Amino acid sequence: MKSFRLAMVQMAVGKDKARNVQNACQLIRNAAQKGANMVVLPECFNSPYGTSYFPTYAEPIPGDSTNALSSAAKECNIFLIGGSLPERDGDKLYNTCPIFNPLGDLVAKHRKMHLFDVDIPGKIKFQESETLSPGNSLTIVDTEWCKVGIGICYDVRFPELAQLYAKKGCKLLCYPGAFNMTSGPAHWELLHRGRALDNQLYVMAVSPARDENASYVAWGHSTAIDPWGKVIGKCEHKEETVIVDIDPDYVDTVRGQIPAQFQKRNDIYEVNEK
Repeated sequence: MKSFRLAMVQMAVGKDKARNVQNACQLIRNAAQKGANMVVLPECFNSPYGTSYFPTYAEPIPGDSTNALSSAAKECNIFLIGGSLPERDGDKLYNTCPIFNPLGDLVAKHRKMHLFDVDIPGKIKFQESETLSPGNSLTIVDTEWCKVGIGICYDVRFPELAQLYAKKGCKLLCYPGAFNMTSGPAHWELLHRGRALDNQLYVMAVSPARDENASYVAWGHSTAIDPWGKVIGKCEHKEETVIVDIDPDYVDTVRGQIPAQFQKRNDIYEVNEK
């Protein structure tokens, strides 16, 4: 199985939706010109991150933003993991990742399953559920290289999701995300490396760039991890694109060296209750 090149686009996101979309499409083109076969955008690439923004910026899929992504994917002949955007579907809003093939077809969309509802005293309180509804399904994309599983930000904190993707044959997981300045330094790299190491596959964690003047300040530090748990590509906090090589066969190599996948040992997992 041949290798391919993946670009993590850590883009700056402001309040001008049209400018955000235009910037995303240009960064996609730039990545493709540098040889990327797959491009991953960050969470909320067309909107500031915040419950007050979601209803205003939300749009249906297909819509203006996803139509632009579709055109960019077709023009550049790439697979495009479109980060996420606020999606309006009837009377509900979702945090949704659209995925396009090299023909520009919308092949899947992942609705964030685990909403970011946290309250850390003195640090941050955020309730996505004030405006968003959760998704309820896995999203697996078949590519010519491997199967790709999709999660969004808070989804990474639930290891069962990554385990399900691995059991269904995924060799790459993409998590567009926007950790904050509290959880980012503590957990961003740790969680994503954990998902890669536990499941012996590639993990891409793609954040927006940091904007110190925003109401929600993202940590940045988009990170690529290989099946050994090694960081193979990383941004700092400014707008930046990092391209890494993905070798699906290396997943099999690591799993062959340390066969920790899918072993059932009922003899050691029995619970003796007295």
